Parts: sequence; structure tokens; C-alpha cells
Amino acid sequence: MRRKLCCKPSPFVCFLMMTASSLAAGSGFDGSWDITVPKEPHGRAWWLKIEGANSAKPSGEFISAFDGNLNPIEEIRITDDRLVFGFRPKSRFAGGENGTRHLIYSAKLSGGELHGTYQVEGQPGPPLEWTGVRAPVIRDIDDGSWRPGATVELFDGKSLAGWHLQEPNLGGGWSAESGVLKSSGKVSNLVSDRRFWNFKLHLEFKVPEGSNSGVGLRARYEVQIKGDHGAPPDTHSTGALYSRIVPSKDATKPNGEWQTFDIRLIGRQVTIVENDITIIDKGMIEGLTAMATDPNEAEPGPISLQGDHGAVEFRNITITPLVH
Repeated sequence: MRRKLCCKPSPFVCFLMMTASSLAAGSGFDGSWDITVPKEPHGRAWWLKIEGANSAKPSGEFISAFDGNLNPIEEIRITDDRLVFGFRPKSRFAGGENGTRHLIYSAKLSGGELHGTYQVEGQPGPPLEWTGVRAPVIRDIDDGSWRPGATVELFDGKSLAGWHLQEPNLGGGWSAESGVLKSSGKVSNLVSDRRFWNFKLHLEFKVPEGSNSGVGLRARYEVQIKGDHGAPPDTHSTGALYSRIVPSKDATKPNGEWQTFDIRLIGRQVTIVENDITIIDKGMIEGLTAMATDPNEAEPGPISLQGDHGAVEFRNITITPLVH
């Protein structure tokens, strides 16, 4: 009777087999994710992108870890159905502390969704829970086939009718008088009651030097407003698609003067005309920005006006839905 031989793999072969299995399982993390955070203090949504999850060196980008930027992920580990990533930014806590914090994000892939937590290492209290769904493919493009519908006056020139506070607990700070909508700064963002999909948005704005505001398209994609006349364009300049698309030129007027935005959004394509100068032409928006509060990218969303930074004034806010 011939004996059956049993070959025991070497530790190195076992390691390769385990690694291959782990990488194959981890590949489900690849792609872009829209994230809902039910108890996020300001009601904001997050965005995550993972690449190379089935490789030895995965990478990614994240909004918002800190400073509202599109942050390259500093630390990342993927094992089977578990993703862990983190950052070590300088502390901004009061009291002069200038050490580093360790921000830790962990998620499990289950049923095609990410179920995760966030915590600052060493801080007391339970972690913040969050859920991520795959960012949708949006097929609408600015191909010349869209026509204007009926224009909607979003601001009646005399009241806050049609708007609500994103964070009611922050109280007032917005006022309407003589056709001008004003924010004193450091108050809640203002959000339209009505929601829109593809549209043309016109508004006029005025900010003092050094101030900071923005316009949220579908409450997902921020067009930056800043008292930065004369500064070279970057991803944080006036007219930028915040942290994502740089304006082609500086089209700002001197701080304290009235300026205009004419913004066309179709699907993920945005065109921004500032003071009658096109500064972004059919730019492709990859995903949410730090001002986002509505992560449901395949659905209509409101217009939001940023008030939680500096003082700003708006007037003549109109929106024209675009339809086929």
C-alpha cells in the first residue's frame, strides 16, 4: 500500500499565501466613498478614496481630516475586511499646545458598505461612528443639450424666507436688509429649503480683506470666497472648487467691492465665471469638499452659504434649473 505524502509548506510560503488572501479580500476598499457621520458636531459629510488596496502599498485621500483640505492619507493599513488609516497633524487646541495629535479612522467592509469609527488617540469618550457608501457614477455631462427652466429667486431681498440654519444652536448672525443678505461671521451656514440638480446659479458677493466664505453647490461642492484680491490662484483662492480645482486666473476685484459668480453645474462638471471671466471651464468634480453636509451625490441638493468663517454679504441670488 502506497503511503500518501504530506508536504508541509515553509513559513515563507505560508506568509505568501496569507498575504495573497488578505490582499484579495482587501481589494473591495478601492474606489471613492461618500461618508455619513450622524453625530459629526457640524453636520458635515466626509469623502474617502482608496487606491491599490490589493497591493503592498495602498494609498488614499480623505476629506475632512483637518483644515478642510483634500489630505493624502499619511498612514494606511488594510487587512482582510478591515481598513485603518490615520494622520498626525499639529494640534490646534487652546492653551498653546503645539504637539501632534493622532487621528485614527477604522472601518470594516460589510455588505458593500464601510462601517467605521473615528477617534483621537488618548482622548476620552466613545469614538465617532460613520458609514460610507460607494460614490455614484453620474452620467450627466455638459454637452449642450440642457436648456433653462424657470428661474427661482432664492433671496427675496428682505428676509431669510426659504432658508434655514445648518446649525440652529449657533443662533443668528444672518440678516436681510435693503436687498442684501449679511453674515457677521462665525455663525451657522445658511441652507436653502429647496433642492436642485443641474442648474445655473447667479449671485453677487462682497467680503472684506482676509475674510472667508463659500457657496455650497448641492451642499456638497464648495466654490471658495475669500478676501484675497491680487493673490496667485490656488485650490483655496476665490473661485476655486475648494481644495480640488484651481482657477485659471485671478479674476477678483479689490476687497470690499461687489463681485459676481455665474456657476453652471451639470452632473459633476462645473463652470465658474467670476466677474464675467471664465476661471473654470467644465471642470470635473471628483467628490465632496469640506463644506459638504449632504453626501447623497446622486440626488438633488440645496444651495448653502458659508457663515462659519468670516463676514460676507450676498445679493441677487437666483438659480435656473437646467432640464432636457
